[in-house]
Amino acid sequence: MFMQVAIGAIGIGIVLMVGYLVIAQVKSALPVVDANTTAALDSTQATVFAGFGLIAVGIIVLAAFGLINVFR
Repeated sequence: MFMQVAIGAIGIGIVLMVGYLVIAQVKSALPVVDANTTAALDSTQATVFAGFGLIAVGIIVLAAFGLINVFR
């Protein structure tokens, strides 16, 4: 069960990383004309960063439960 959760977390992390890279490329390709677009892309990048943090916490908790079960 722990392996399935870990693989799922890794998959979500990969999706978030690809999303971040796409947003960064779109942001750099757009001309600096519209401040609303730049603000929206910054907000989207912040949301992706929050997703990275949640995945990291999930992996830490998963590792903790795994260690508890190993030493039980």
